[in-house]
Amino acid sequence: MPLFKSCPPEFLPQLEDQWNHWRASAGEQQAATAEALLKDETLQGALARSFIGSDFLYRQCCHNPELLAELLQKDDLGLDAIDTDSIADEGALNRRLRQLRNRVTAEVIYRDFAGQWDIPRVCLRLTELAELCIQAALDWHHRQLVARHGEPRDADGNVQSLVVLGMGKLGARELNLSSDIDLIFAYPEPGETDGEQSLENQKFFQRLGQRLIKSLDAVTGDGFVFRVDMRLRPYGDSGPLVSHFAALEDYYQTQGREWERYAMVKARPVAGDEAVAAELMELLRPFTYRRYIDFSAIDALREMKALIQRQVRARGLSDNIKLGRGGIREVEFIAQAFQLIRGGREPALRERNLLKLLPLLESDGHLEPGVAQQLAGAYLLLRRVEHALQAERDRQTQTLPAEEERRQKLAFALGRDDWAQLQGELTAARVVIEREFDTVIAPPEEIAPPSAAEEWEGLWASCADDASVEANLQTLDNAGFAPAQQALDLLAELRGAPLVATLPTESRARLAQFMPLLLAAAAREQAPLLALTRVLPLVRSVLRRSAYLVLINENPPVLSQLLRLCSASPWIAEQLARLPILLDELLDSRRLLAPSTAADIADELRRELLRVDPEDLEVQMEALRHFKQSQSLRIAAQEVSGALPLMKVSDSLTWLAEAILQQSLQLAWNQMVEKYGLPAGASTEEMRFGIIAYGKLGGLELGHGSDLDIVFVHDADPQQQTDGTTSIDNLRFYTRLAQRLIHIMQTRTLSGPLYEVDTRLRPSGNSGLLVTSMVAFEKYQRESAWTWEHQALVRARPVAGSARLCADFEQLRLQLLCEARDEKKLREEVVAMRDKMRAHLDKSNDKNFDLKQGPGGIVDIEFMVQYAALAWAQNAPSIVRYTDNIRILESLIDAGLMPAHQAEHLIDAYKAYRSEGHRLALQQLPGVVSGDQFTAERKTVLTNWQQLLG
Repeated sequence: MPLFKSCPPEFLPQLEDQWNHWRASAGEQQAATAEALLKDETLQGALARSFIGSDFLYRQCCHNPELLAELLQKDDLGLDAIDTDSIADEGALNRRLRQLRNRVTAEVIYRDFAGQWDIPRVCLRLTELAELCIQAALDWHHRQLVARHGEPRDADGNVQSLVVLGMGKLGARELNLSSDIDLIFAYPEPGETDGEQSLENQKFFQRLGQRLIKSLDAVTGDGFVFRVDMRLRPYGDSGPLVSHFAALEDYYQTQGREWERYAMVKARPVAGDEAVAAELMELLRPFTYRRYIDFSAIDALREMKALIQRQVRARGLSDNIKLGRGGIREVEFIAQAFQLIRGGREPALRERNLLKLLPLLESDGHLEPGVAQQLAGAYLLLRRVEHALQAERDRQTQTLPAEEERRQKLAFALGRDDWAQLQGELTAARVVIEREFDTVIAPPEEIAPPSAAEEWEGLWASCADDASVEANLQTLDNAGFAPAQQALDLLAELRGAPLVATLPTESRARLAQFMPLLLAAAAREQAPLLALTRVLPLVRSVLRRSAYLVLINENPPVLSQLLRLCSASPWIAEQLARLPILLDELLDSRRLLAPSTAADIADELRRELLRVDPEDLEVQMEALRHFKQSQSLRIAAQEVSGALPLMKVSDSLTWLAEAILQQSLQLAWNQMVEKYGLPAGASTEEMRFGIIAYGKLGGLELGHGSDLDIVFVHDADPQQQTDGTTSIDNLRFYTRLAQRLIHIMQTRTLSGPLYEVDTRLRPSGNSGLLVTSMVAFEKYQRESAWTWEHQALVRARPVAGSARLCADFEQLRLQLLCEARDEKKLREEVVAMRDKMRAHLDKSNDKNFDLKQGPGGIVDIEFMVQYAALAWAQNAPSIVRYTDNIRILESLIDAGLMPAHQAEHLIDAYKAYRSEGHRLALQQLPGVVSGDQFTAERKTVLTNWQQLLG
């Protein structure tokens, strides 16, 4: 008999008996058809593995003999729709549902063992089956209830419908062969039905839910469809079977627990009105995904895993490939930990399907390279074994068999040579999962042993007690907290604060764990009291969001980094206290301290904006602000740690501003075009508009907190119109475009403004047009501009907008700067402007020196550079190719216009001043130093000023 060629000898008697029994059930014609098909040895092996591996499949084939031939002949039997209109009674509905379920289940078992379908396809078909059966039963029973009681309506008369949420594997489209389906029932609003035998909506939908469950769950002569589990609904078994939307929202906002957030990650509407279901999902989203980085989720997952582990040990479930160590549940926990922590900020991570989610986690840097593929491979093996276990007898199990015969049958059904081979693969897969699980969700004690001395725990507990003052002062003094009384006062004030007294128990416990760690780490700093003083405002700001304390408690390097940065810069400390969400940046010190290129920054910002709703300007503006704040923190951290020298700090801050200007301009452009259409002569690719940077931005010398000096230009015909339904002339379009851009930049959202924008350097200043045409700009510069405006042009460069227009501006700038000038008149006007500025702005006196405006300071160097550029560019255009002072000075050397030693002295002085200015800015101090500092640099600059501008 050809059927038996591919079957191991030990299984031949069983297979022969099964085949003879099927032949007797099928009759000669069906048997002949099957035998003809089984001349194909591939099909022989598939059938042997299927009959040996699944008694359920074998029995279904005997019960419906034609099924076997269909499976052998076709690649996919499809999923038949259920015409509920033609079903006369409930018994007929239930039979139809069960027959379909049995046929589909038998097919997916065969396709799996035959190697024709992979696990994702098997799971998807089972999910589609569940959705079809739920919707069919819902439609049929709804119609029956409406015929008796009328349509359920709200107070305004709108028809109400039941929404069925699929949870767990159903929601993720990962349904097992023998899965329960976890459901939640909801309807939009209270009201009553409009029939003669009227019911409240609550009772109507409760009856509908009960009948739906019965049609799916009840065991009849045809079996069952799906076991239905409703325990994930609010209040579990003790709660109402059905809830209206407002009740659900209130429950999750006021009483929802962490494990319910975990469950809600995979929630998906599987039946009911789609628009109404979408409204429900939007109501539930804030509960599931928090706007901040939510590290408290790890605690909840740990608690769930610990509970499962206790069950595993108590019930001897080490061979359970779902719940045991390195099992399916641990892979799910790894993925869902990142979803709950970061899904509020990264919408892409809200993907329900685990196999689609893992690559996203790796591409975003949450998993190490290669880990996603390893986890996916291990997960697929476990899921396939799980399906094989359940296929055997159509029972819900994930436990590997103990009997040798069943083990060998399982291995054969899955295409392995023997049980040893399969067991080896399973062991390797579980090691991969266990290792990654311990990395992501290991208990805190496995991550880092307690690092705070017991005396710090005692000090925090007693810092407000009068009886312990002397001992606590001694402890603080010994650890370097000087003066110790000030440190103790700070701690006592925090411990006795009303805010701390009213914290939930869990938050107080987290604070009690954190404070000893903080004190121990601060004691290791050079100035312990300074470190403590600067970090405590952050502690106060996160007390109501103690998940941030969890982040620090579980990541000791974060605490060390935090103290170092806050000690070095009160600006950094203030930023973190105001925006604790930035703590996330401290998680990866390699990323924090790794300098980025201009392209890196622009690409990262583009990726951030792709994660937010392109239709929601408020969310986009917040995303821009968060990006700016996190990048600024990184740059500041790189500066104070010495990872980034002064020139590179300014470069990085400048690149950041450029990237934000470019993206903000694109946002403003999209809004304007949507409202007014495209300006005549412009296109999607060519906006005919540019942003010109002046001052520090133009000179690539931005500092922390610098304003942006910018000018807007266009080269479209101002008289022509836009092509939208609401049409305006081009000039008004570009003016409103600039206004919209300034709005995006300067509006004070919850996170503050992006940048302060200064447009006073445009032609005619505040009295001039906000946006200038290139023709008008050139005319103004040639005929009306003051000398100081030409000085400003030395540091002007395009930073965003049309590439063609930017190139045209570069060319025009070069022409304007290279015009012949009367050097004597130029010198007089430059000196007069410098004297005027010093009189109004210089903060120097007998004891202090103003780094920027003082004699021999930064502005004196800038004015010398600008004078040289304007006076000599006509003969040496190369000296105005760059816009930053240092490269202009270097160009003067290359052009032979300034001796190398003279230019190098000015460069050294300029760097020294700016370096001190950056340091003072991070210390939130004015740019004024003691008069005995920089004496040599000031003398050098003044000597050069005298030589050049006399």
